Amino acid sequence: MRYEVLGTVANPQKIVEGKAGEQLAIREIEAGEYLVVVYKEFKKDGFVITAFLTKRTKSLLKRKVLWPT
Repeated sequence: MRYEVLGTVANPQKIVEGKAGEQLAIREIEAGEYLVVVYKEFKKDGFVITAFLTKRTKSLLKRKVLWPT
């Protein structure tokens, strides 16, 4: 799922704030199924910490939305 993960970071539907300075990019990949990519971004670089599939985004969407504002 490498391309789906990179695509989610490049073109997310939402980005929310993590608890330790990371960001969570969220994108629906199938009806009712979402890919969440947890990543850390720096000035010119960044890295993916982890990624997972979920159908439960309610708790994620309670966090501070960074994008779109």
